[in-house]
Amino acid sequence: MTDRFIPLVDQRLATAGSTIPSPLEAPAGLLSDTFARPLQDLRISVTDRCNFRCVYCMPKAVFGKDYAFMPHSALLSFEEITRIARIFVAHGVGKIRLTGGEPLLRKDIERLIAMLSALRTPDGQPLDLTLTTNGSLLARKAQALKDAGLRRVTVSLDALDDQVFQRMNDVDFPVADVLHGIETAHKVGLGPIKINMVVKGGMNDHEILPMARHFKGSPFILRFIEYMDVGSSNGWKMDEVVPSAEIVRRIDAEMPLEAIDPNYNGETAERWRYRDGGGEIGLISSVTRAFCRDCTRARLSTEGKLYTCLFATGGHDLRALLREGRNDEEIATVIAHVWRARGDRYSEMRTANTEGLRQDGRKVEMSYIGG
Repeated sequence: MTDRFIPLVDQRLATAGSTIPSPLEAPAGLLSDTFARPLQDLRISVTDRCNFRCVYCMPKAVFGKDYAFMPHSALLSFEEITRIARIFVAHGVGKIRLTGGEPLLRKDIERLIAMLSALRTPDGQPLDLTLTTNGSLLARKAQALKDAGLRRVTVSLDALDDQVFQRMNDVDFPVADVLHGIETAHKVGLGPIKINMVVKGGMNDHEILPMARHFKGSPFILRFIEYMDVGSSNGWKMDEVVPSAEIVRRIDAEMPLEAIDPNYNGETAERWRYRDGGGEIGLISSVTRAFCRDCTRARLSTEGKLYTCLFATGGHDLRALLREGRNDEEIATVIAHVWRARGDRYSEMRTANTEGLRQDGRKVEMSYIGG
C-alpha cells in the first residue's frame, strides 16, 4: 500500500501582524505562559533545505525537484538570528538548538555558532548550544563545529540495516556514513551525543532491537520517537504509531530496563536505563503520552517567524520587526506578549480526540521549523 499524501499548505505565508504592544518592557529574565510554563528553550531553523527526503518529514511526493525553497534573501542573516537569540536569552532562554531542514547545509554555519556561543545568560553562564543533524555532513564538519563553540549534537538515525535506512531517507544515503559522522563527532568532543530514531510501524519498527543492541554500552544515548502528525505532507495515520510502551516492552524482554528520573523539568524524553549498567535510552511519546504541560520551547523559523508549538498553524513575524528598524525593547515586548498569551497543548488535545483534531491540512511542516 502506498502512503497517502495531503497537499501541502504553504505556512510561510501565514503570518501574524507586527503591532508593538504598549507599554514597552525590558526583559526580566523570566516569562511564563497561560499554563505557567517558562520560556527556557529556543529552537532555530537555519534552512528549509535538506539533502534527505525522509518519508515522515520531507517526502518526495511533496518536496520534489520542482519544490520552491525560500530564496537566500528571505532567510534571517546570522546577525539577525544572533540579535533575536540575544533577546530570547534576556527573557530566560538558556538552551538554543539549531535545526533545519538540515542545518549543516547552511553555508558558514560555523560562523553563526561562534556568534551564538559568545552569548551569556543574565547570570553570566554560557548557553547550552546544540544542533540536530541527519549526520550526512557531520564527519567533515565536526571539528569546525566544536572549534566554533558547539557543545553537542543530536543525530537522526532511523535504522541500522542499510536497505531500511535508505528507504527511510529516500536518497540512497548509506548508514555507514552517518555512523562514521557520529564517531567523528564523539572523538572531537561533541557530546553526549543523542541518536534519534523515528519509529514508523510497518517500515522500520523491526529495527528497534538491532538499534538498541548496537548502542547499548556505547557513549551514545539512543532515543525512540513516536511517529508524529507534524505538518500535513507525511500522510500520518494513527495505526502507524508504535507506542513507547510497546518499544519498552520489546527491549525489556531481551535487555531488562528500569525507569529513571528526568535530568530537568520539561525534558521531552522519558529516561530508562539497562539494569546491567549498559547505559540508557529515551522515549519521546508525543502521541501516546503528551508532555505539553511541561513544554518550555519556542521555535524560530528560517525566515524569522516565532512559533509557540510544533503543531502550530501560524507564526509571529519577527523578521519584519528587525527589517522595519524596531529596537530591542520593542521586539522583546512582542515576544513577551506572544509567550504570555501561549495556551498551546495540541498533543494533549490530540490524545483525547485524535481523529477529530486538525486534519484540515493547516499545520506547519516539521521541515520548516525543525523537530
